[in-house]
Amino acid sequence: MSGHSKFANIRAKKEKNDAAKGKAFTVIGREIAVAVKEGGPNPDSNAKLRDVIAKAKANNMPNDTIERGIKKAAGNLESVNYVYNTYEGYGPAGTAIIVKTLTDNKNRTAANVRSAFTKGGGNVGTTGCVSYMFDEKGQIIIDKEECDMDADELMMMALDAGAEDFSEEEDSFEIITAPEACSEVREALEKQGIAMVSAEVTMIPQNYVSVTDEEDIKKLQRILDLLDEDDDVQDVYTNWEEE
Repeated sequence: MSGHSKFANIRAKKEKNDAAKGKAFTVIGREIAVAVKEGGPNPDSNAKLRDVIAKAKANNMPNDTIERGIKKAAGNLESVNYVYNTYEGYGPAGTAIIVKTLTDNKNRTAANVRSAFTKGGGNVGTTGCVSYMFDEKGQIIIDKEECDMDADELMMMALDAGAEDFSEEEDSFEIITAPEACSEVREALEKQGIAMVSAEVTMIPQNYVSVTDEEDIKKLQRILDLLDEDDDVQDVYTNWEEE
């Protein structure tokens, strides 16, 4: 889930139990299959596959697992029938939620997403009902403890590579890019040996909503937990400002 405390949320996601890690590997495995089908199994000539491999490594997926996924996808191109879908809706207290899915059964996924919203007192809306509250951007997060480079030097490197913005937080650096420039900036940083916690195109809220009612918080967390548990769900974005 992407939220306000960017690095804290990413770190928490990585520290979840084995079931969560298994879910992440399932999602990335599907992304590998789609990338191979669209552009072939060679990452040197398939930018999308390079992006997915970088995501896999950021999630600590073993290299042999990545390679097996690529070989399996290359040998079963006809069986790869995953499709992307996006759902938008509202959670308690007027919070906005965007759900991105990758599935081989749209009916199953749509039913599960609607069920998650309903169980948490929310509702799925029409396309565009909340996405206007978010900006699609490339977002690169770097753990300060893993980076020896001076902040100003890192900022200039990122901006020279095509980044739009750079910010320093207590425990991390955040680099913002246009969606189409995220891969180029990530690869430039990789060439300089910069370790990244994450590098992906994401949906960043223009404004955040504070939820104070305990019951609303429980319901909202219920929606997010159910979505996170669903293997068809790739990413969940919300403008909830977690305390």
